[in-house]
Amino acid sequence: MKLMPNKMGFEKAVEKEWIITNGLGGYASSTIIGTNTRKYHGLLVAPLDPPAQRFLFVSKVDECINVDGKEIPLYTNMCKNNISDGYKYQVSFEKGEVPVFCYKIDGIEIEKSICMEYRKNVSVILYKIKNSDKKITLKLTPLLNNRCFHYTSYGRKFKIDQNVNKRLVDVVIDDSKHHIFMSCSDGVYKEQKNNCFENMYYFEEEKRGFENEENHAIAGFYEIDIEPGEEKYITFACSVDEVKIDRKDGQRIITNEKKRIKQLIEKSDLKGDEDLIKKYIIASDNFIVSRKNLLTLVAGYPWFLDWGRDTFIAFEGTVLKNKRFDVARKLLLTFTKDIKQGLVPNGYTEDENKPIYNSVDSSLLLFEQVKRYLNYTSDYNFIKDKIYDQMKNIIDNYKDGIDLWDNNIFLDEDGLISAGTLGTQNTWMDAKIGDYVVTPRNGKQVEINSLWYNALMITYELGKEFDDDKDTLEEYKKMAKIAKKSFAEKFYNPKTKCLYDVLGDEKIRPNQLYALSLTYPILDPKSEEAKNTFNVVTKKLLNNYGLKTLAKGELHYTDVYEGDQYRRDISYHQGITWPWLIGLYNDAFLNIIKAEKNKDEKKLLKEEYKDFVQKLKKTYVKELNEGKTIGNIPELYDSKKPFAAKGALAQCWSVSEVFRIII
Repeated sequence: MKLMPNKMGFEKAVEKEWIITNGLGGYASSTIIGTNTRKYHGLLVAPLDPPAQRFLFVSKVDECINVDGKEIPLYTNMCKNNISDGYKYQVSFEKGEVPVFCYKIDGIEIEKSICMEYRKNVSVILYKIKNSDKKITLKLTPLLNNRCFHYTSYGRKFKIDQNVNKRLVDVVIDDSKHHIFMSCSDGVYKEQKNNCFENMYYFEEEKRGFENEENHAIAGFYEIDIEPGEEKYITFACSVDEVKIDRKDGQRIITNEKKRIKQLIEKSDLKGDEDLIKKYIIASDNFIVSRKNLLTLVAGYPWFLDWGRDTFIAFEGTVLKNKRFDVARKLLLTFTKDIKQGLVPNGYTEDENKPIYNSVDSSLLLFEQVKRYLNYTSDYNFIKDKIYDQMKNIIDNYKDGIDLWDNNIFLDEDGLISAGTLGTQNTWMDAKIGDYVVTPRNGKQVEINSLWYNALMITYELGKEFDDDKDTLEEYKKMAKIAKKSFAEKFYNPKTKCLYDVLGDEKIRPNQLYALSLTYPILDPKSEEAKNTFNVVTKKLLNNYGLKTLAKGELHYTDVYEGDQYRRDISYHQGITWPWLIGLYNDAFLNIIKAEKNKDEKKLLKEEYKDFVQKLKKTYVKELNEGKTIGNIPELYDSKKPFAAKGALAQCWSVSEVFRIII
């Protein structure tokens, strides 16, 4: 779908964003009019230790054309006291495999496509120009930087050293060890001295309470003459590795990317809405990146790295639904190779790429995804050879107790798992401000015990398949039976007609859906308690964008995510809507339908489920085409009209769980 920025106007157009990635953790991202509104926006954001240590090297390229001695800008930049208006000449924006910007002015047509070369820290811009009857000059001015993408260079004066070899330029900023290589397929390069773009304004950072202005270095610019009536392709390229570009390389890189996506679509063998399938393949591919010699999933762009929890929640929708089973195996190996005391890493540090273990759920989420991997592939040999022993290791450690990273995980006498301390946040609702715990959930959490039971049953099932030690398997079965009995006795709350979030905590939250949504539901889906629980969640938490994290009317309920980091963290899991939770709702719904024995009731439930899917599809097709992030799905939404998109502009588990349902 094409958007028309010149007709939308600046205020609407500048709110809409796009992102493309390179399979290493690097990316290019901006708004649909090319105005950078975040410190994270850039043409070349590259990981120095993939997928971590991400640096901004090239902010953007500003284009203008000279017609009859008059310089006309096609760029749109924001400073607090000035906004340039190149968007007025932009007749369309479209995001497929790559973003495409089209401009028209005085009979001149300019099409600009941006692409990153797959598995390389190279960004290219391909310009296709159809000139009118006048000679024109296209001027390209790269805005450069050299900083960690979490910070800004406000007030900075840049020292620039550059080596110019015709159109190939090697730039070093402030004596850095990192080089920025630039090349253009045509024209001449004109070096600049002591020049910079001052005080670029990022209103998205101002909203978030962060520093919101910065300077960028200008080392020089390219000028390309275009004759009357001439049609011409021009490629600009930038990289952290030396690159030489000829006039056909931009087309080659974009063509290769389109071929790669086409092959992924064909491999997926998905049927139905071709445009929606293409959007799904592109969006899900954005998150699959290298980690050492394996693969991982970036949890969300721009600021997240890979997380174990997020990977296993997004696993089916990102790599199974589309038959990327080779990727699935590498993901399982990535997150099991660093298991420590039974804990799958919850993530890795940005600076040192070291595993962190502040999670009770990541390890238990692994079991369900192993089961789903087998449902798709029947690849029991891989699981037996590479994963099964790790699954048993996890169970043994949870049974014996884990103190690592103050997780305080132990199996209580009632057969239920308890985790956390007063100061430990180790479930997905993990917001913490200094020593203040926003959503204290230490104790016996509903989702952890649902996952524990499921893990025991799946391991028992696999153990029989693999002819494992019978006494060990009987112990798993016995532990599962005790857990299920205690859960039934303790977790249902007759007062609220649903499940405790943590034993003793009556707040109505979506975590209880884990009891109904797994391969082995700990709560019998055909029971009255299950139906009541599902109905309460439907009534109090479900909306068109996902599920709210807390029911309206509960203490501290907040339905708008806004303000500085403190205000945002306070509201993060206190009523804000998260799209990924719709996956739990979907699976719980299907398990309830499957368990229903009454034919009339079953038929009615199926019709209700069909309506649910159609509403979700309608909502997110519009989001993908016209929403905050064109072609992708953000992290979260406000829980009241207009349900504004918030948080990370592209989130892996949002993409996974929504597309898993609507495709």
